[in-house]
Amino acid sequence: MDLSQIPLFAMLRGRLGYLSQRQQVVAENVANSDTPGFAPKDLKPFSFQAQMQAQARSAASVTHPGHIPLSRSQGGAVSGWNPVTQRDSETSLDGNSVVLEEQMMKLSDARMNYDAAIGFYQKSLGLLRLATRAPGR
Repeated sequence: MDLSQIPLFAMLRGRLGYLSQRQQVVAENVANSDTPGFAPKDLKPFSFQAQMQAQARSAASVTHPGHIPLSRSQGGAVSGWNPVTQRDSETSLDGNSVVLEEQMMKLSDARMNYDAAIGFYQKSLGLLRLATRAPGR
């Protein structure tokens, strides 16, 4: 059985994909911290409701066994977050509004959430292994 067919693992996979993409967006912000006129971007917060709607759309798109299912990159749970421009608290004279301290806080937040999701994923895998083990082993 594919783990992505289990809703819990599909949600965790979506969350990990979101956090990975957020880390990339924040890294781009930091890389452009000296670019005149650059406005930092961030992803909209991860929401359970949006994740469920994305999975319902991808599941509902296959209505016949002969249809080809959409891949995750074509509208599934993993790719669906578009960066939006969000100015930080300060703007320099050259128009750049990246504040490195705020970006480092976002990066740290993404890292902590990623570590928590990985820990939950590993614990869930451990429970599945325990459930599939023969009694008395």
